[in-house]
Amino acid sequence: MSESALILIADDDRAIRTVLSQALTRAGFQTRSTGTASTLYRWIEDGDGDAVVTDVMMPDGDSLDMLPAMKRRRPDLPVIVMSAQNTVMTAIRAADAGAYEYLPKPFDLKELISHLRKALSAGSAKADGEETPAREGREESLPLIGRSAAMQDVYRAMARLMNTDLTVMITGASGTGKELVARALHDYGRRKAAPFVAVNMAAIPRELIESELFGHEKGAFTGAVSKTTGKFEQARGGTLFLDEIGDMPPEAQTRLLRVLQEGEYTAVGAAGAKKTDVRIVAATHQDLRAHIREGIFREDLFYRLNVAPIRLPPLRERLDDIADLVRGFLRQAVADGLPRKSLSRDAMDALREYDWPGNVRELQNLMKRVAALCPDDIVDRATIEQELAPSLGFDGLPAEAPNDLSGLVEEHLKRYFAMHGEAIPPPGLYQRILREVEFPLITLSLAATRGNQLKAADLLGLNRNTLRKKIRELDIPVDRGKR
Repeated sequence: MSESALILIADDDRAIRTVLSQALTRAGFQTRSTGTASTLYRWIEDGDGDAVVTDVMMPDGDSLDMLPAMKRRRPDLPVIVMSAQNTVMTAIRAADAGAYEYLPKPFDLKELISHLRKALSAGSAKADGEETPAREGREESLPLIGRSAAMQDVYRAMARLMNTDLTVMITGASGTGKELVARALHDYGRRKAAPFVAVNMAAIPRELIESELFGHEKGAFTGAVSKTTGKFEQARGGTLFLDEIGDMPPEAQTRLLRVLQEGEYTAVGAAGAKKTDVRIVAATHQDLRAHIREGIFREDLFYRLNVAPIRLPPLRERLDDIADLVRGFLRQAVADGLPRKSLSRDAMDALREYDWPGNVRELQNLMKRVAALCPDDIVDRATIEQELAPSLGFDGLPAEAPNDLSGLVEEHLKRYFAMHGEAIPPPGLYQRILREVEFPLITLSLAATRGNQLKAADLLGLNRNTLRKKIRELDIPVDRGKR
């Protein structure tokens, strides 16, 4: 059907209509185009067209507002929506209204043609015409900012996952906004009326993780019961966000896997199991596949969590979003009682030239500082460069990296604290840093001694039993004969 299908094109830009008509005709389709939403709707009412390609904002209306009515009249008619308003809200509205696909402008013609062929051969994926609650007027409150090409895949993935219960794995460097995505998936999804509960796995002592997740009961067998409610129970009916999932210790990984497989959990010390009723969203800045190869993360748990992956790009991959982010953060600063500021063009250029190791969080904290400390209403380039100077040498070039371990750790910790701005990092930092140092130190020592624990203990200056205990605690694989 696809090659001779009639495609209805609606866009108020004559040039776009011409380009689309010519490209689709060359691809073997028939086309009919209009610059108004009312004409498009009349054609659909008359039963014309096998698929629709339409802009959102038309001179006589919003095509997304019309889309539910179109789907009621023609449930099997696939509609591909284009928009220059490339925000996450547009993607969410398109998915809610029943669009087959959402394409941000400027779009790739080959991608559009590919989507049309798939739509015509498979039929609309949302042919039931069901409507979801309207979201008008909520875009301003959405925490995600940016219209760059790098964010469009994120928005489209979020729109598709919003009203499902699929388990989501969000990956991205620290400061990219993983919790914001998790909250948006909850706040705009089917579980929004229930709790959103976030737990940072790196901030909980290893011996308390199971109690924190599943709860704790004392005296279950004596009758004098005291209970501590776990995160699974607190999030009942809603979303449980497991941040820094890569820091979960092996024994807790095994317990979580069993819960995900069986759909029920037992509080520590409890007599009976409870059914789970949460949507799981996990996040990590670490390479879990590398952790799997190293034997410190369960492969079966990874695949249970990685059902629907979302990768958040670092800020250096979305420099086009910096201006929008800056305006958003400065508006928030005003709402927090700080003076109103704006940036000069040169200052904005300085931001785009920076590498942003702390990502969006670092930019947000920078805007708070300039709003609070800069005396001028318009912030200039010199001020921005001065504020970024701690990450640069005195000559404005990257500072020379320390050549000793203490200096490297200090630089790492400075960046870590800076990413949290005025806030304090999660508790448990001391043990977290020790673990990060111990694991590669012992792993490399074992590799250097070809897995000989006696030689490795001597190299490290440890008692052999102490080394064995560390290997068990850190779940370090020991391979003999490898180096």
